Formats: sequence, structure tokens, C-alpha cells
Amino acid sequence: MSEAPVPEVRYDVVDGVAVLTLDAPSRRNALSVAMAGELAAAVARADGDPAVGAVVVTGGPHFCAGAERSVLADAGEDPVEDGRYRALGAVYEAFTRVGTATVPTVAAVRGAAVGAGLNLALATDLRVVSRTARLLPGFAQIGIHPGGGHFTLLHRAAGREAAAAMGVFGEEVDGERAAALGMAWAAVDDADVEGTAMALASRVARDPALARHLVASFRRETAPGGVPWDVAVELERSPQMWSLRRRRTP
Repeated sequence: MSEAPVPEVRYDVVDGVAVLTLDAPSRRNALSVAMAGELAAAVARADGDPAVGAVVVTGGPHFCAGAERSVLADAGEDPVEDGRYRALGAVYEAFTRVGTATVPTVAAVRGAAVGAGLNLALATDLRVVSRTARLLPGFAQIGIHPGGGHFTLLHRAAGREAAAAMGVFGEEVDGERAAALGMAWAAVDDADVEGTAMALASRVARDPALARHLVASFRRETAPGGVPWDVAVELERSPQMWSLRRRRTP
């Protein structure tokens, strides 16, 4: 009997926060198809648990080195062959699923976030990075076009100039520069990254139901293009009325 594969995404819940830890250090957490599926399933698990009010995504000392090279190589041989097309799509789903989690999400980034790994970090609602973290697209450097909505994610986080510098011209930024650009909320010492991320996540996770309403409104109102103020007032009215009524309910 063959042994079951060793999980490459650890799932733990601490103080209402689901901690999703990428755990494939031998390849610096590069996303394989199987690992991407595990990550998407872990987000779904957090979504389905009403006691979870936030998610922290981390990779320990190596956040994520992008998509596993074999996935890219296979896609390059025949990009529209069904199996290979689906394989690359599974990698995309790893970070698009994080971006559509029903709870607030925080990335705790140490080491490098490259290509799809940078997409994963940028898919979260908030990022805490090590001062020495390396954030870089890495696509053009290996001769391929960015994927996974990379330009949109960069532009949303840091604006057009940074999206051009990184996505087109291949610039790399460290954690301190990322925070200065608005790509991260805080750049801290390496040893403090996960602790800072957990402190932020656990604060909102104290009230999981409210956390889900908060992040839904936040994403609607800050989506690319935004919404007019009067529309935002109406968007917020329903969840605010729910929260006020809930406070009066024994």
C-alpha cells in the first residue's frame, strides 16, 4: 500500500485565526498543482468555520518562490492541452481563492515572494513583511509574460509607477521599500513578522461574524475603479444595521 502524500500546507487555528503555512522548504514553497489545491482547500475550510474570523498566510522563512518550474515547463510545451491548462489554472486558484476568502486575510512574508508567490501575497487584504524580504515579479527574468492578473494586483497595491517598475522593468523591492510604496502595512524585523501579523488578525477575529461583513464591504468599496460615495453609503447601510441590531440582542 502506497503512503499518503505528506501535506504541504499546514492548517492551524489560534485565537480565531486560521494560520495557513506553506511547508515545502526544499523548493522554497514553490507552488505545485497539489500544493495549490491544498491551499485552496484550506481557505475553503476557514470559510466554512464560523469560529474563524481571519486568515494568516505564511511560508516560514521562505514565503513562496512562485509556481513550480515543471508546471510552467509543461504549460509551455502545449498551453491549451486540457491537463496542462488546468494545472496552470490550479496555481492561479491558489491565490485567487485567498483573494475571495470570506474573512480578512493577512500575508506574513519572510524571505522571497516571487512571481505567483508575489501574487499570493498581494491577493491578501493586508501584508506584514520582513525588512529584508524580497518582492519581485521574476516573470520577464525567465522569459515569460506575467500571469494571474499580476499587473492588476501590483497596481491595486502600489499604483501605476510601481506596477511599471516591477512588472515591466523587473525591479525588485525589499520589505522596507514595499512598506514605503504601500504594498505592505508594516516592515518589521524577521523574527517579528508572524507575531505582528497574528496580532492584527486576532484583533478582527475576535468577532468572526462582524469580520466577514467588514471585509465584504471593504472589498466592494475599494475594488478597482471604486464606487461613488452615495453608493458606498447604501452598501454599508445593511451590514451596519445588522451590527446595531445584533448589539441589542441578548
